[in-house]
Amino acid sequence: MQHTIGIDVSKDALDIHRRADDATIQLGNDTPGFRRLLKWIGPDEAPLIVFEATGAYHRSLEKFLTAHDLPFVKVNPKQARRFAQAIGKLAKTDRVDAEMLSRMGSALDLQRQAPLDESQHDLKEMLTARRALIKDQSAAKARLATATVPLIRRQLRQRLAQIERDVAQIDREMADQTGSDTDRTERMGILTSIPGVGLLTAITLLVDMPELGTLDGKEVAALAGLAPITQRSGTWQGAARIQGGRASVRRALYMPTLVAARFNPDLKAKYTQLIGAGKKQKVALTAIMRKLIVMANALLRGRRKWVEINH
Repeated sequence: MQHTIGIDVSKDALDIHRRADDATIQLGNDTPGFRRLLKWIGPDEAPLIVFEATGAYHRSLEKFLTAHDLPFVKVNPKQARRFAQAIGKLAKTDRVDAEMLSRMGSALDLQRQAPLDESQHDLKEMLTARRALIKDQSAAKARLATATVPLIRRQLRQRLAQIERDVAQIDREMADQTGSDTDRTERMGILTSIPGVGLLTAITLLVDMPELGTLDGKEVAALAGLAPITQRSGTWQGAARIQGGRASVRRALYMPTLVAARFNPDLKAKYTQLIGAGKKQKVALTAIMRKLIVMANALLRGRRKWVEINH
């Protein structure tokens, strides 16, 4: 059982629980609070600090922990909640969540995560903003389709034009930041060498799945939520299905998968084989999506670009 500290992160406060002695403390989610946390931890061997990924609220804490070489792991809030339910912690308060996170890190033997560099944080924030703009764009288009008042239609058209400019500006900035890093540029070149994978998809994969290129095929498929899960109990055998994983990665892969199923010679052959074997289109596309992310992982791990296999 490793030494762990759980931190429930909110906008203004950190609720902290130390597993070793069940000590608790509440500190501010700011630099003075982080410094007090450092003193509270003490000079002994650094514990593993466990907290949920909470977007902007945890970023400053993560930067501070990285600067002081303190080991930490960010966990998915959904997984954390399921762990709490599994151990019978149905109440949900900041203090209870902090205790639950410390127990989770200890019981599951969670491992230290490599910190993201500042440019990776910036790319993730820009990608999040871009997704919000695309969502606004879809809503504005839907309203424009039914609006009849000239003023409203004019405002919606202006809004759509502004969204297009904002998206284009974010895309340029992401491309510039990607091009300013030699290693990331190489990784982008490898990913975009795969037919069907464009610049935006490559950026999304590198930002939302920074582990890409360091895992084996089964691990990367599971992390993306594309590994088939067997459904079996006694003599009953259900259809395998996918579950969990990173939905943003699957969304990013959907359109490239449609393109690859038509124009990537290797994946097109596999797709045709699956359809010929009687698989439903959705099942076949999921299989191609899985092969696509496994292929991307293998190419990045081998530091080589895609080449067509001679059939």
